[in-house]
Amino acid sequence: MSLVKSLRNAILYKGSNEFNKQELIGILVFTLKLMDVKSAKELIEKGIESGVIEERDGVLVINEELLESEEKKECLRDEMASYIARLLGWTEQDVLEEARKLKQRYGELDEKILVYLFGMDKGVDMSRFKDRLEV
Repeated sequence: MSLVKSLRNAILYKGSNEFNKQELIGILVFTLKLMDVKSAKELIEKGIESGVIEERDGVLVINEELLESEEKKECLRDEMASYIARLLGWTEQDVLEEARKLKQRYGELDEKILVYLFGMDKGVDMSRFKDRLEV
């Protein structure tokens, strides 16, 4: 499950955007049953690295404005992955995994750009998404 969806579910469950680390892990793993402990810890680290989660005096604070911004990016990424998967007869997850492998060729690009490039690389007409990409 994605960073955005997981954090959004945790906020909805608790009714707050502030957690201690163990509490957030407990909600993600045991209450919502979204992932295992290792994945939850990795998700929190990824959130801190991306700035979606801030650590203040031992409290994890989820920046809801950044979360919303990331949500919009994921929405387009998922829409493109679904479109590509349907045309190629693949699963969305396979498309996303293959798109992530393009980091070796293109470097650290946003995932929606990687999915767009993957579609183009596979000969899929991606023109319907071109205007919606923010580069």
